Amino acid sequence: MKKSVLRKYATLIATVGVNVQKGQEVFIAAELDQPEFVKMVVEECYRAGAKRVVVDWDYQPLTKLHVRWRSQKNLSTLENWEEARWQHYVDEIPCRIYLISEDPDGLRGVNQEKMAKAGQAKYKVIRPYRDQIENKYQWCIAAVPGVAWAKKLFPNLSKAQAVEKLWEAILAASRVDDDPVAAWKAHNEDLASRCAYLNDLGITELEYHSSNGTNFKVGMIEDAEFKGGGENSLLGHFFNPNIPTEEVFISPKRGVAEGIVYSTKPLSYQGQLIENFSIRFEGGKAVEVHAEKNEALLQKLISMDEGASYLGECALVPYNSPIQNSGLLFYNTLFDENAACHLALGMGFADTIKNFENYTLDECRAKGINDSMVHEDFMIGSADLSIDAHTRDGRTVPIFRDGNWAF
Repeated sequence: MKKSVLRKYATLIATVGVNVQKGQEVFIAAELDQPEFVKMVVEECYRAGAKRVVVDWDYQPLTKLHVRWRSQKNLSTLENWEEARWQHYVDEIPCRIYLISEDPDGLRGVNQEKMAKAGQAKYKVIRPYRDQIENKYQWCIAAVPGVAWAKKLFPNLSKAQAVEKLWEAILAASRVDDDPVAAWKAHNEDLASRCAYLNDLGITELEYHSSNGTNFKVGMIEDAEFKGGGENSLLGHFFNPNIPTEEVFISPKRGVAEGIVYSTKPLSYQGQLIENFSIRFEGGKAVEVHAEKNEALLQKLISMDEGASYLGECALVPYNSPIQNSGLLFYNTLFDENAACHLALGMGFADTIKNFENYTLDECRAKGINDSMVHEDFMIGSADLSIDAHTRDGRTVPIFRDGNWAF
């Protein structure tokens, strides 16, 4: 891929993605696949005014080794220096960039029970710090190609060809064209107009139907609102948390969901794929799950904590979207969630409460925002999905017909 094009992408992530402010710190998490591009992002963060940029490298084979050889107690312990870093996040409120490129099957064979217990134990220590920085910092998830991921999508190409092809797909989905900044400005304006229409309806419930068996209703929080595209942090900085994004989303009311939904794309979770699954809800809670592949892993997901079996997000994405029209299944949630309507198990978004800055996090949760250590999107959109909105004034308003916007 031409360096000039990659430079545009790096600039987009630094200035439109996290929107680095002069004097801010930036922490970047990345796999080992594209060090030269990571270097570009670091440079663009400095050009934007960052005072310090820290890169944390990750490598799935090392994760497997840690889980295999470390004791449960050791793996479950958040060391003092790790806790000190979380305190640093609270004190400095740095930008966070996540450059994902992991192998969708990279943690196959890992001891999921051991890894889950470790995550649960450490989350108890991390949560107070996370709550203190909630909605205060700018963050952005973007992608770069890894060889294993590229070969998963393009198995008949050479490694180099597959990586190049995946670069092309990532950049196209991310609107990296002649003027990416202008493209994202226009895109954000379109998503904002969709949100405005939905928020004016006074929706109390969304109802989903599809020929694959999806038959589902979910309740809305009275003063919640739809969001999409860029958003403002509590410190007043506008940023785009996902590159790419096509969704308009809201956090539903915890405990108000009934019916069954069927997945339309695999879910990549903990380095493994959960495929062809269904989830049945009663009283807002996932009470029954089935999957053709990795059903036990799906069961583990919904039992990670009390909130993991409740919903944190309802996202609307037209079937006629750039990622869906690419014809590619990315085996990566950042992309596949933006090719279809989806729901998310786990943590909800406090900033979907209108004027959320006037409430504490606990007050937002009391209104119905779900709390959990996990947030996992799963796709339910299809070519014949219908969604109706039931409103406070008694109307039934079509939102989706045949998988696409009905307005």
